[in-house]
Amino acid sequence: MATLVTTPLAERLVILPSVSWETYERLLAEHNPGRGIRFTYDRGVLQIMTLSTKHDKPNRILASLAETVAAETLGDVLSLGSVTIKREDLLRGFEPDSCFYFRNLDRVKDLEELDFTVDPPPDLVIEVDITTNSMNKFPVFAAVGIVEVWRFDGEAIRIHRLEGKEYQEVQASVGLPLLTASKITEFLESRKSVNLRDWVRSIQRWLRQSGY
Repeated sequence: MATLVTTPLAERLVILPSVSWETYERLLAEHNPGRGIRFTYDRGVLQIMTLSTKHDKPNRILASLAETVAAETLGDVLSLGSVTIKREDLLRGFEPDSCFYFRNLDRVKDLEELDFTVDPPPDLVIEVDITTNSMNKFPVFAAVGIVEVWRFDGEAIRIHRLEGKEYQEVQASVGLPLLTASKITEFLESRKSVNLRDWVRSIQRWLRQSGY
């Protein structure tokens, strides 16, 4: 039986059991995920979520923060947004809210299409989860080998690093080690009260003070 959850801010979530991989593929083709909708597939269980403004705003801020810090400290970064990451051999697939390549950038930057059975998954995934009844995506992330996840629950950021087959909460980013969970949360909050230009400048100023 399907489970439907509707939040007061119009974020809708449906969880469907016993869905075949072929049906999942067909829904992906028909509904163009990434534009206001996310599909998560875990061995027959399919979650379909339509996004609210409360979901998308923090995602965009966090993505801007990751991209700015990566560009300033690493010199380059590849953002693939909410690209579909799927592995039929694992019967798992999902769209992150945002994702980035840092360490594996050279292995994928010239590829027009990614095959996640042979190409590395993104180095960082951003996950905004403000719906209490949503699917636990960490087993899906772990199965495809996502090393780092920033998860925002509506109040604070937590950073999770893959250790073996499980995620451990850590204080600092793996790919962007200057960023701690508390610093990310601080920048997320500060964006609410300043314009984009001043906010980016505040990040750059902090990086210079940190030696970059």
